[in-house]
Amino acid sequence: METNLEIALLETIKQIKPFNEEAASLALRHSDSLTKPPGSLGKLEALASQLAGISGQLWPDLSRKSVIVMAGDHGVCEEGVSAFPQAVTPQMVLNFLNGGAAVNVLARQAGAEVVCVDIGVNADLEHERLVSRKVVRGTANMAKQAAMTREEAIQAIMVGVDVVNEQFRQGSRLFATGEMGIGNTTASAALTTVLTGLSPEESVGRGTGINDASWLNKVEVVKRAIVVNELPSADADPIEVLTKVGGAEIAGLVGVIIGAAANGCPIVIDGYISSAAALVASRIAEQTMPYMIASHLSQEQGHLRLLESIGLLPMMQLEMRLGEGTGAVLCFHFIDAALLLMQEMATFESAGVSKG
Repeated sequence: METNLEIALLETIKQIKPFNEEAASLALRHSDSLTKPPGSLGKLEALASQLAGISGQLWPDLSRKSVIVMAGDHGVCEEGVSAFPQAVTPQMVLNFLNGGAAVNVLARQAGAEVVCVDIGVNADLEHERLVSRKVVRGTANMAKQAAMTREEAIQAIMVGVDVVNEQFRQGSRLFATGEMGIGNTTASAALTTVLTGLSPEESVGRGTGINDASWLNKVEVVKRAIVVNELPSADADPIEVLTKVGGAEIAGLVGVIIGAAANGCPIVIDGYISSAAALVASRIAEQTMPYMIASHLSQEQGHLRLLESIGLLPMMQLEMRLGEGTGAVLCFHFIDAALLLMQEMATFESAGVSKG
């Protein structure tokens, strides 16, 4: 029997409109009329076409931007999978709220707002700018049991939807995913392993910078989590996989992605953890996929294969591995550039330039 939360999630998914192929084609034709060889602006032309297809407009107004930073703790940290202690999660949340983190600096440069959500931090946090929507006080240790209940996972997804809906009401039309949660690359590697069929050796990376012995331990922890939670199948129910080896902040980002698509807005995907959320979102609702923009390729070794499994191609490769939404916020500049080129470049006809 479906719960009220599941019904609300299904209703949100039903709101996602099909990608507007006609608008996307019109944008490409306009791009070909500009004073340059066809296709010479590469990914920027494809991006402009995608933005038109998402919005149904040749050049949508995406000046109001929000990066949603979901924060949550992970019980699997007790297995020694991270170079940093769990106490860093709440400390970094306060850093975000006080404007001192890398994502804050980059968001200021991009003219974007940072929205920090406590969805699963194992600490009591209070701040005037904090969006307090705690679903769990950290997940359970997925190497011993399910990380969450199904109801908690769906509740966390709907928190993400609600946060996007509120930002949309306030005028935001472009969204990015960000996260904070010590241990969350382990959860992301487990999600990737189950949903793509990659081995743990392929999906587990170095996270915050662990050594070889810690990496081997992390691989074994992921293997144990998959066995304990009886998750052998790549075609498993994505919400079940998220429940058993995910995280509250990852589930929240699944909701952010679905919520952005339901509001007809592009959603820029950050690094490995955000991409794991995008993978889950694409399996729950494949209608979200045309709304996603992959910002960058991180240093996590499984990231490229993860993006390929969703059908995404990253805009850039900067050897970053910070998370927080940093790569996604940098991608806002490419989006601005793509739209400005469409609006401000002269056409061959208007400039009196001979077309080849």
